[in-house]
Amino acid sequence: MTQKALRQVSYILPTVLQRSSLSESHQFLSFDRIITGDARRVLRSLPVASVDLSFWSPPYYVGKSYESGLSFDDWQDLLRDVIACHAHFLKPGGFLAVNIGDIICFRDSKIPRFQANNVRGKKHPVTKEQVLETQRRHPGANRHQLATILGCSEQTVQRRLQHNNVRGGKNHVSTKVLLTGCMVAEWAEEAGLYLYDQRVWHKDPCWANSRWHSNSYRAVDEFEHVYIFWQPGIVDYDRLRLTDAEWSAWGSRGVWTIKSVRRNTRHEAEFPEELAERVIRLFSPSGGVVIDPFVGTGTTTAIAKRLGRRWLGIDLDSKYTTMARKRTNES
Repeated sequence: MTQKALRQVSYILPTVLQRSSLSESHQFLSFDRIITGDARRVLRSLPVASVDLSFWSPPYYVGKSYESGLSFDDWQDLLRDVIACHAHFLKPGGFLAVNIGDIICFRDSKIPRFQANNVRGKKHPVTKEQVLETQRRHPGANRHQLATILGCSEQTVQRRLQHNNVRGGKNHVSTKVLLTGCMVAEWAEEAGLYLYDQRVWHKDPCWANSRWHSNSYRAVDEFEHVYIFWQPGIVDYDRLRLTDAEWSAWGSRGVWTIKSVRRNTRHEAEFPEELAERVIRLFSPSGGVVIDPFVGTGTTTAIAKRLGRRWLGIDLDSKYTTMARKRTNES
């Protein structure tokens, strides 16, 4: 048996056994609640085939404070486990929609140090040739001594010789960049869910996350993905979920231009209400059940309630679940 097949068995078999035991015990959670706890445990208590739409934005593994304790392996296990739980509680024909950045970046000592030569933006006129000549004339001099002789900083000496103090700092290891979509799609398929579609959320350029943009060919961060996965079963297609104008403007469009939350004062990574409203209206029926296992301050649950859906939110941090309850109940 292949490694992938073994992983599939390891996730699908517990799900099947869990579904059977839950059905016998009938110890299910009720909806219209915000719960403080680990989503991987709470989701196992949901009724079988009870949820129309699960919409959430997980930790992105980009250094936010609420994910500081996660290693890359922890992050992968968290998302894989949460997705695996969906196999038993999503209705046949139901959807899982995951909003996530297209890439993740993290320090990795195995990656070669990034090298760059800022041709136009050097702050000091000393050249690499001058540094090499000074080394030849002073063979025992270290970087600091060379800098004193040349009348520049030791950082400048390192930049000229190694070209690796442009990104990340001279004492930092390099950054590894990975695509997220292929990982999420693989974990979903392991759970028996299949990629149905995607939307690209075009947001404001995130300059705060791209301070290095002037010394790089990399693009500024200005979009995220919403990957939509389908639980095999009949999908009810209801044209009246949107008006004709809405179908034309965004319902049938692959790119959604929606401004980011102006100030993330409640949460570091809050997505806009309009994003939640579009996903909920498009992929769940009126009166259906919508859940968010990373509910944060309650954007998904507040919009779900406002749109006449039943709802459930889960978060590990009681500070956020308190805010989410208040926000949702006031909707």
